[in-house]
Amino acid sequence: MRSEIVTLPGSTERPNEDWAAAALPASGGGGAVVVLDGVTPPVGDDGCVHDVPWFTARLGGSLTELSASRGDLTLPEVLAEAIRRTADAHRGTCDLSHVRTPQATVAMARWDATHVEHLVLSDAVLLLEARDGSVTAVLDDRLDRVPDEVRRSLTATDRLRNREGGFFTAAADPDVARRAVTGTTPRADVRALAALTDGASRWVELFGEGDWADCFGVLREEGAHGLLTRVRALEVAGAAVHRWKRHDDATAAYALL
Repeated sequence: MRSEIVTLPGSTERPNEDWAAAALPASGGGGAVVVLDGVTPPVGDDGCVHDVPWFTARLGGSLTELSASRGDLTLPEVLAEAIRRTADAHRGTCDLSHVRTPQATVAMARWDATHVEHLVLSDAVLLLEARDGSVTAVLDDRLDRVPDEVRRSLTATDRLRNREGGFFTAAADPDVARRAVTGTTPRADVRALAALTDGASRWVELFGEGDWADCFGVLREEGAHGLLTRVRALEVAGAAVHRWKRHDDATAAYALL
C-alpha cells in the first residue's frame, strides 16, 4: 500500500486554498484520503475573520483524524462532526449564517480489510480503479446543472448555494453531510483510488485530454505530479485564446491499495 499527494497553488501571490491528507495507520490494512478545495469568496465578503486556508486546514484535519480514529462512524457522520467542530472553532468571532461563510468541496475515501467507502460533495472528483483496470468516477454534478448565466452572477449563485434545487458545499451546517454522494465497494474490487480538486480534474472536464480511465492512467504511470504538470502546460497554452482562469489551485491524491 502506498499513497502520493501533490498540490500546486494557482498563484504565488495568494495562498493555496486546497488541502489534502492521507492517513495510513501503522497497523496496516486500512487508511483514508481526504481532499478539499476551498471556495474563494469576494474579498472581505464572507462574514468571517479567518481566511479560506484556515478553514480548509481545520476541516481537513478533523476529517482525517475522525476517518482514522472513528471507524464506528459512517463518512457522512464523519463529515457532519468535522463541520460541527470547525464551526464551533469560530462561531464566537464570525457570522456563520453568511451565505459565503468559508466553505469547501470534499472528496474522501476510507478503506479497511473488507470495504472501501467514498464521499464526494460538490465538484471534487473521486476515481476508483477496479482489478480489471476499469475506472469509476464518483461525481456530484449539482453545480454543473446550474445554468451558465446563473453562475456568472454572484447574487444568483448565492440563491442556490446550500439550498434545495441548487448545490451543496461543506460550510457551517453539519446537515449538509447527508447531501453528499456516498457509497461502499468491496475492498477486493478496488486496486487503487484517486481524489482530485477541480483544478486537477480540468485535464478531463475542461481540456478534454481523455476520459477518467485515461486520467487514471496518467496518475498510474506519471504520478500525481505528472498529472498536475500536464494541467499546467494546458492552462498556459490555452489561456490567451480561451481567457479562462490561467491557473487554479490543483491537488491530486493517489492511493494504491
